[in-house]
Amino acid sequence: MSLLNGSSHPAWKGFNILPMQIELCCPAKINLLLAVTGRRGDGFHDLISLVAPLEFGDTLRLSRSPNNRGIRLRTEGIELSEGADNLAWRAAEGFFDRFGIEEGLDIEIVKRIPIGAGLGGGSSDAAGVLRGLSALFGIDDGKALLELAAGLGSDCPLFLNGKPLIMRGRGEELEPLGGPCRQSLVGTSVALFKPSFGISTVWAYKALAAKRSCYASADDVENVLDRWRNGDLPLPDLLENSFDSVVGAKYPGIPLLLERISDDTGCRGLMSGSGSACFALGSSHEYGRIKEIVRECWGEQAFFQETTITDIGLTEYPSISS
Repeated sequence: MSLLNGSSHPAWKGFNILPMQIELCCPAKINLLLAVTGRRGDGFHDLISLVAPLEFGDTLRLSRSPNNRGIRLRTEGIELSEGADNLAWRAAEGFFDRFGIEEGLDIEIVKRIPIGAGLGGGSSDAAGVLRGLSALFGIDDGKALLELAAGLGSDCPLFLNGKPLIMRGRGEELEPLGGPCRQSLVGTSVALFKPSFGISTVWAYKALAAKRSCYASADDVENVLDRWRNGDLPLPDLLENSFDSVVGAKYPGIPLLLERISDDTGCRGLMSGSGSACFALGSSHEYGRIKEIVRECWGEQAFFQETTITDIGLTEYPSISS
């Protein structure tokens, strides 16, 4: 671990003292490829996933309170727990314990990412807390942040990078994409939509474990990824999700909607993570029609958002103040 002074880190370049407040974007993510390859001895699952952060996401504000103690959390936009069972709270608590910090902290989250959606909203907020606190307290220890993130959840480590990448293992093994592949994804237009209900990730993995034929072959998945990286497979043909069959059997409205979108617009769609949110790739000119289809099939209460794949990086902090 090293303490960074005000001139050595891009996050607070130009400051002579460490900042007292910070605001960050905590992006949603989509799984362009999610292949669950089997259950591990520790009860978790091995997976291979091509994951991309989106421009759409939550806003996180952190404020140090040196004269106080304890964590105070406030959320707006979507009703969530504001106590110790919130993942963002646990991230702050873990960071303070790891680095021996005794100080108060105010956390404010403006929630836009739907919950129970497979978009990683809670994990993104938690990773944002770790990133923000490392800037606020001048702590540069990537290994420790990765360990803290992995302890919070399988999706948390990917949000520390803030760029498209490949996840393996239970989510802790991260492979950055090469320049051309990364650049080909950034800026890709995405239509994001979700029904009024969420899907439990725990249920989804249990259902998958009960139907082992749904597990993917790791070798086959790696071959498909290699074809895409070599330019031999277009991105829409890469889309695959191991949860499709088990989720579709219980919630047939999801695959039926994706099929309708493909037939009517030619845009290829997929469920993200374990659902229930889905996305479609294609011409943004078709997104108005996709929105109409979503509302027609899932009702006016269905969530819909147009966005793009982004690449925020680790050191872009939109707002820092001392």
